[in-house]
Parts: sequence; structure tokens; C-alpha cells
Amino acid sequence: MERRVVITGLGAISPVGNTVADFWNSLKEGKSGLNFIQGYDDVDLPVRIVAQVKDFDPMANGLERADVRKMDLFCQYAVAAANQAVKDSGLVSGENIEPDRFGVYVGSGIGGMSTFVRETEKLLNEGARRISPLFVPTMIANIASGNIAIRHNAQGPCLPIVTACATGTHSAGEAFRAIKYGLADAIITGGAEAAVHPLAIGGFANSRALTNAETLEDACTPFDARRSGFTMAEGAGILVFEEYEHAVKRGATIYAEVAGYGNTCDAHHYTAPRPDGIPASKAIRMALDEAGYTSDATLYINAHGTSTPLNDKTETYAIKLALGEEDARKALISSTKSMTGHMLGAAGGIELIATALAVKHGIVPPTINYKEPDPECDLNYVPNKAVEADVTMAASNSLGFGGHNACVVLKKMI
Repeated sequence: MERRVVITGLGAISPVGNTVADFWNSLKEGKSGLNFIQGYDDVDLPVRIVAQVKDFDPMANGLERADVRKMDLFCQYAVAAANQAVKDSGLVSGENIEPDRFGVYVGSGIGGMSTFVRETEKLLNEGARRISPLFVPTMIANIASGNIAIRHNAQGPCLPIVTACATGTHSAGEAFRAIKYGLADAIITGGAEAAVHPLAIGGFANSRALTNAETLEDACTPFDARRSGFTMAEGAGILVFEEYEHAVKRGATIYAEVAGYGNTCDAHHYTAPRPDGIPASKAIRMALDEAGYTSDATLYINAHGTSTPLNDKTETYAIKLALGEEDARKALISSTKSMTGHMLGAAGGIELIATALAVKHGIVPPTINYKEPDPECDLNYVPNKAVEADVTMAASNSLGFGGHNACVVLKKMI
């Protein structure tokens, strides 16, 4: 028997706020989290505009000093956001949910970048005997899921997913399926990343993926003709998905219903999207069909919208193919990356939170920094100011290196 799935908890650590309330208020106000990189003044970097988490206090988010010593920053972000989301949901393992029916699907695109570099420097400068015994369990990308499961006694399915920039959305989609088909009653899901580091910046910049803009206003301009590359960012976006009857029985607050999921691969190129957008469009259409989309829905799409020349026009093609020209032009589309930057493996989680809140509150966040329309990006990208709309259905898209395409669709609870 197929079961309904809903969202009952949210947690955010982001460049525009370290609580869900601050994050959402920033999006509604069109506030940018971009800045010139802090902490690496002595490094000659090809790109210096990033979006870093600010004023993060792990202890204020339920971590202790011992946790901080044993966790890479990406894991600290993940656990902090998960603590927020689980508290928001009201779930307590062993009290109102069985431990073996409570799961964790939280991934990271890269994992412990800072830990990896630090321990590599030890190897090169001091020898192998100086490498920390905690190196591997601090660095590996699955450890966020493991630590979240330990913290919340979640003994059910635990599936850390790594699909580059589609990680958070695939994690959420697979969590949806697990609950829908009876493998769990609730799952903590999303993604985390902390890769704003000279090594990652150098790699992305030298592959010409990062923006070459020199001003903050020009650095992240999704769907704009001036776009020149993405802006690296960090943080975590975590949600609690729960079986509908289980949530209703305990009186949980419900943000939206999770109603559809699509997952395809371009099978085209290891970094570039397939130019015709066909596989990406099939992921979107798959999710919309499962959710029961019809043309009379008021549809919001939180686009992948990275501000790269190839992604934005390809995603525009994909949306048109998935919806048809008429419905595509009716849809409200925005890229919240214009404010948060690109949080890599955390992007899908944080953007699904934005999507859920748009459905819940009837407010569509904008695409800021939009000045010059591109003829190849000719849809309604909600430029520069949030708009009020009775959103009845919403899709969150993610596209990752390797050709990974993911879409999760939400419905308004009526």
C-alpha cells in the first residue's frame, strides 16, 4: 500500500541565516549572503567571492566541545541543522516513534574537505605517524548521516547519497520513496557541505565553473545574460519527512505534502549538462506526474539556477519540455542560489526548505541581481522581489556533475 508523506520539521544553516526563520526572512527580503572570502587572506585565489556561513555557534545548536573536535565543519552543519529539524518536528525516538522506524538520508557532495587537507599536510610535513586516528571517520561523506542517527537514536534505514550538486534532492526523493512504500515512518533528510576552501576553489575555478565577476552584485546572476559561473557556498538544509497518518495522530505541524520524485541521468558529459535538456525534463515530468500535476495548478519551481551559461539555458529548455510552452510560461520560477550561492551537496536540502515555505506561506522568493534578460532564458524568474501567490504545487530541481538530475514535488496541504 502506498502511503502519503509530509514535511514536519525544518533546519537550516546557511549564508543568509542559521535558523529557518532567519533564512526565510532573508529570502523574502532578497538579501544576499555573498561576500569576499574570509579566512584565507594569505592565499592567492583566482576567485574571492563566495557565500560563507556567518556567526555559526555549534554549542547553540546542540553540539558540545567534544563533538566539534571530532567533526569536520560539514558534519557540524549537518548535525546542527538536523537538531533544529527534529526539534521542530517534535519527534522523539522511543517515545512517539519507534527507533527502527526512524531513518536518516543525509548526504554531502564532497565531505570533509578541510580535514582531508589538514591531514594531508601532516603526512607531507610530519609523516604518516602524525595523522589523526580520527582522520577517516571525520572526513568520510557518510559520517553526517551516522552522527545524526546516533544523536537521534534513528535505527531505521540510513542512506547517505553522493550525487554532487543533486545530493540533497536525491536524498529527499529516496527518503520519500522509503516512507511511501513502508520502509520507515519518518526520515531525517537533506544535505551538508563545507567546501569553501582554497583547494576546492582552485579546482572549480580552473575548470571555469566559478564566476569571474569582481563585484558582489554581478557574481551570482541566474538566468541573466551577464551570468559567468556559480558562486561557492556552504551550509546544511535538513528536513523531517513523516508518514501522513503518523504525523496527524500525534498532532504535528505539517508544512507541505511530498508528492513526487524524479531521477534521471544525462549520460552525456562528466560536468556539462546535456544541451537539449531531455533527461532533466523527464526527471521533472516524472515527479510532476507522480504528484498529479494538472495545468490548473499554481506552480512554483525552485530552479537549480546556478548562474552558469550552460546550466540556466539548459534548465529553461528542460522546464519547457516537461511542462509544455504554455504551462512553462505560467509557472513562477526562481533561483534562491542568487542569495545563498551554490551550497553544492547542501543545495537540494536548503532549496527544498525554501520550496516548502513558499507552499506553506504563499510567498515565492525572488531571483535577485536580475538585470539583463537572456533570449534563451525567457520564462518568469520572479526578478528581484518576492511575490505573493497561492502556490498549490511546487518543484525543486537539482542537476549535478556526472549528469545527475533530480526533482522533488510538493503539494499544499488542504
